[in-house]
Formats: sequence, C-alpha cells, structure tokens
Amino acid sequence: MKSLRSSGDALRRFDVKYFGASVDSAETNAKFAESLGLDFPVLSDPTKETARAYGVLAPSGFASRRTFYIGTDGRIAAIDGDVKASSHGVDVVEQLKALGVPES
Repeated sequence: MKSLRSSGDALRRFDVKYFGASVDSAETNAKFAESLGLDFPVLSDPTKETARAYGVLAPSGFASRRTFYIGTDGRIAAIDGDVKASSHGVDVVEQLKALGVPES
C-alpha cells in the first residue's frame, strides 16, 4: 500500500490542489513536511478555528485525521473519516476517480 507521499505521481495526474493541515505551529509543520520530503504544504491552524469549523477538533485539543474533498464550487464533495497513513495515497486517488475528477 502506498502513502500519500509515495503516491504523488498518481495524484499529480489529477486537476486538484492538495495540502495538509494541523493545529501545530507553522514552524513545526514546516519541519514535519521537510522531514518526510512532502511535496505539498502543511498549513497551520494554531488558533484551532478551522479545525473547530470543520468539526475535527478532538477533546484532546488535536485535530482528528480527516480528508475533505472540496469541489471547484467550494462545497464538500466527500469526507474520508477513516484515514489510514499506509494506504492514504491510493485511497485519495480512488476517491478522486469515484468523484469523477478529471485528470490533467
């Protein structure tokens, strides 16, 4: 199974933008992204406002792992609430296909 990081080539075939988000600081997220060699940004939500708005802020103060697929109209087209790091890249590609997202 491939992670999101190792499935970058497959993801780049689609006409999409993708990024991660965390309630950690921008500095922490930058170090995390660099340590994994990620080819996408990891956005910072230190006020936890966005995590609250998306309903993913856990009682622990950390955000639950979710993937939101947002259409070009700005509406949420799908939510993956069972993210598995080991297969996430493949899962994302399959969901993009199921949503009919065009390849570029």
